[in-house]
Parts: sequence; C-alpha cells; structure tokens
Amino acid sequence: MGKTVNRQNSNTRGPIALYLSLPILSWAFYDFANTIFSSNINTVFFPFYMDEVLGTDEVRQQVASTFISYANAVASFFLVLFSPLFGVWIDNTGYKKRFIVWFASISIVFTFMMGVFASFDFNIHYSGVPLSLFLVVVSFVIAKFFFNSSLVFYDSMMGDLGTKEEMPLISGFGVAVGYLGTLCGLLVYLLVSDGDFHRAFIPTAILYLIFSLPLFFFIKDKPIPKAERKKVKFLEGYKEIIQTFKEMKKYKAIFTFMIAYFFLNDAIATTIAMMAVYATAIVGFTSGQFIILYLVSTIATVIGSMVFGYIAKWIGAKQSITIVAIIMIVALILAVFATTQGMFWIAGSMFGISLGSMWVTSRTLIIELSPEEKRGQFFGLFAFSGKVSSIIGPAIYGTITLILRDQGTLASRVALGSLIILTLIGLLIHLKVKPEENR
Repeated sequence: MGKTVNRQNSNTRGPIALYLSLPILSWAFYDFANTIFSSNINTVFFPFYMDEVLGTDEVRQQVASTFISYANAVASFFLVLFSPLFGVWIDNTGYKKRFIVWFASISIVFTFMMGVFASFDFNIHYSGVPLSLFLVVVSFVIAKFFFNSSLVFYDSMMGDLGTKEEMPLISGFGVAVGYLGTLCGLLVYLLVSDGDFHRAFIPTAILYLIFSLPLFFFIKDKPIPKAERKKVKFLEGYKEIIQTFKEMKKYKAIFTFMIAYFFLNDAIATTIAMMAVYATAIVGFTSGQFIILYLVSTIATVIGSMVFGYIAKWIGAKQSITIVAIIMIVALILAVFATTQGMFWIAGSMFGISLGSMWVTSRTLIIELSPEEKRGQFFGLFAFSGKVSSIIGPAIYGTITLILRDQGTLASRVALGSLIILTLIGLLIHLKVKPEENR
C-alpha cells in the first residue's frame, strides 16, 4: 500500500512541493547545520588556528600542515572502525534519527570544548607545543568523528523521504541547502580578529545545534518491530562486510564504484582539510581574502549541487560523476601551479562545483545500485570506503609536507599534486562501473 502511495506522489509532487515538505526540509536543515561545522571547523578556523599557533616560519607552516592532516586522518581512522557496525544498526533497528541526535550532540559538545580549551593558557608545553593545542586537537578529533558518524545515518535517511525518481532532486536540494549553511557559518568571522581564530569555535557549536533542531523534532524514525530484530554484536558489521564481499559478483557495479570513490574522496577530503592553509601560506591570501574566496566557492557549490541534481536525473548518476571528476582534476592542476591569486580563484570555484556535485551524484548512484533491503549496509560500506580514503589522503599529504618541510612551499605543492594522480585513478576505475552487472 505504501509503495502505491509513493508512486502516486511521484506523479503529483512538483519540485516546490517536494522541497517544502516538512520531512525533506527538516532533513535538509541538518545538512545546513553540519556544513557549518564542516566549513568553519574542518576547512577554515581550525586550520587557521593551527597555523596561527605553530606556523611561525615556512618550515613550521609545513609542520602545521602535517598536524592538520594527521588529525583528520585519526578521526577518519576511528570512523573506519565503526562505520560497518553503523550499517548493521540501520538495517536491524530502522533507527536513523535516534543515532543522529546522539552523535550530533556529542560533536556539538566537543566543538564547544575546542573553544574552551583554546581560550586557556596552561603554561605547559611539550616539544614547544602548548598543552591547550593538544586538547583542542583531541576535541577536534572527537567532534569530527561523531560528526562524520552522524552522516552515515543521515545519508541513509534520504531513501525514506521520497521515491527512487525523486532521489536526485532530494539529494541536490540537501547539498544546496547545506552549503547555504556555509554562508551562515562564515558570519562567525565577524567575531574573529587576526590572531583570535579560536573565537569561532563556540559560536559554531551553537549554530550547529540550532539548525539541527528541525531534524531532531520533526522527523520520525520508522523502527523495525523488536520481534523482527536480531541481537547485534560488535563484530557483526564486519562479518556482514565479509559476507557482502563474498557476494561481489552480485553487486559488482557497487564495489567497482566504491573503489573509484575511495580515490576520488582522497582528493575531496584532503583538499577540504588543507585549502585554507594552502591558500594563505602558499598562494599568499590573507585570512580575510580567503573567507571571500571560500564564500564564492560555496556559492559555486550550491549552484553545482542543484544543477547536478538535474543533470543526474537527465543523464544518470554515473555519467554525472565522470564529469565531476574531470572538473576536479582541472581544478587541482590549476591549484598546484597557481602563482597568482587569480589562478587560485578559478581553481577554488571549480573545486566548489565539483565538491557539492560529487556528494549529490555519489549518494544518488548508491541508491540506484543498492537493493532496498541492503541500503543501510551499502551506505555503511560507502562511508567505509570514503573514510578509509579520508585516512590515506590526509596521511599522504601530511607525510609529504613533513618529509619535504625544509623545501618550504614546494612541499605543499608536491603534496597537492599527489591528489591529481589519485583523482585520475578514481576516474579510470569509475569508467568501468556497469550498472547492469548488479543482479
């Protein structure tokens, strides 16, 4: 009966009715909320804070880049450990909102604590690094882990909001609304003066909480009846992953794409984490100039997200991802060889388009390729693939900047150049995805 209603809705719901429905709007507002965290903490103010405290010369700037890269890699490592279990929880309990509420709340608390610790001077140093910075980094790792964990459940929730035909539009709408959150979050810069980037942490936590509330209150879970649930053990998720790998012949297209996404996400995760420090330390942007660049890049992301939602509907998610990957490669080439701010403006705008579009099209492709009864598990695997790459990409970048730190700015250019190779590998593998190979 429910499927019949959904089919009828797909014939009657236009884009405006779709976007303004309370569940979809509330779901999209969580994208708005968590993007405030992602942009303010992961991309802008945490890297600025690290560079402010550590990057007192060219060599120490590369050390700051290494610190930032490894902090991101550690957070992703813990997500790799737990994301298979998350997929099992989704498929076995049906709960999505419940876990989002818990994980987002923990992320918000530790984002707040980043601001608290950064404000204290403990007068304790280890190898020249203040204790307050260590505490901020630990809080960042915890906040980012729970932020990313919530996204496994959030992405999986999208399949409950509409029909398969509506998924590209819903996905594009969510990402576009999310990146409007970037514009809202960057208003925090008005509270920050040069040398006080830690002041952005607590306001970011507050905004993250406020815009999460619609999802917390207006979306209802659809739990599986307790009588139909199995007892879930910690290792069950890994056993199911092993079993799913044994069934690779049934789901060859999904596994091929996840390998491709592993390499593509290397470039995405690392560029997000390192964009601010690269622009300021290597290309010569001031913090204020970078904020303007980031705003323009975000506008490009919003437009790209909406446009590629429609493109994915017209030509399919697979072909759309191919186009996005090519845009990413061109953007990275421009960034590596950027000798003027103008070149980096172009690179930043192109990367903005590819960033949002990759998330729109990849989520849509997973839903297209996944059998409904295994969707939670495949989204867990999707997160698993993405987050393993989120360890590797930043770790490679950080290791290159550490090894070549005495070379100054060349170290960061070589590190960013490594992402071109990874993106090209991902594109070549993605071209081998054949949806008809799923049985």
